[in-house]
Amino acid sequence: MQIQSISTVINVADLVLIYWSGPLTPIILSFIRIRRSRKENFYFLPYTPSHHRHLVKMVHTEILRTVVGIIGNVISFGLFLSPLPTFIYICKTKSVQAFKPDPYVVTVLNCMMWVFYGLPFVHPDSILVVTINSIGLAMELVYVCIFFIFSTWPARKKICIILLAEVIFLAAVVLITMLLFHTTKMRSLFVGILCILFTIGMYAAPLTVMKLVIKTKSVKFMPFYLSLANFLNGIVWSIYALLKFDINLLLPNGLGTLSGLVQLLLYALYYKTTNWEEEEQQEETTANVELHSSNNGA
Repeated sequence: MQIQSISTVINVADLVLIYWSGPLTPIILSFIRIRRSRKENFYFLPYTPSHHRHLVKMVHTEILRTVVGIIGNVISFGLFLSPLPTFIYICKTKSVQAFKPDPYVVTVLNCMMWVFYGLPFVHPDSILVVTINSIGLAMELVYVCIFFIFSTWPARKKICIILLAEVIFLAAVVLITMLLFHTTKMRSLFVGILCILFTIGMYAAPLTVMKLVIKTKSVKFMPFYLSLANFLNGIVWSIYALLKFDINLLLPNGLGTLSGLVQLLLYALYYKTTNWEEEEQQEETTANVELHSSNNGA
């Protein structure tokens, strides 16, 4: 008879009880209920001090990971909110002018992919990835709707075609994942690779803005707080991925951290050479900057 590892079968209630009972744990829990693989029969394993230390460490890690994930949700929520002034301006003028819907339409697919990735049957224990990307998805859809309302018919047609293609793509990914892959490990690998590719592509968007900063020696169109928020967002989600190692979260957010750091360095380098009194409008550049602000965090 083979018995599963303690770390894979003890439920959250057991962990909390063990954590708070401290030195009384050996008295309160002299035996721990564990389950044989693929069976509903229960067996008992003698509880030892080494088990207590291991379980308390698990609880500490999970608590820290949850706290870091909540912080990441807050920062990511701020990033999703950052384009709001632009859309208030669009609603007031009743025109999208030179702003482009592409960043927001692409972010819709990115958020949908990360929501699917975080579901329990794809990648367990990723509820905080689901929450922030669900919120982001709702906000991006609102942004896209505003673009749709105030755009010309050719632009509306383009938005509809892209959204339809994204829904078809997501449906295909879901079907392939559920029909061809039968373990969460394989599902996480397949969906995770796709999420990495999308997120890396979105993190590459600010490269055009950074190129402009170097060319003009001006950071006027690269907002400091947005760059700082992206840097912090990348760090927080990288830590979250390291606490319970998840390469699919770590790789894109590690690159996001690097991207944010480069932006901050450019800001420090060219801040003094920036002419803040210039009045010329750079709406195309502003639209590109907002692509970075609409990214996921995870």
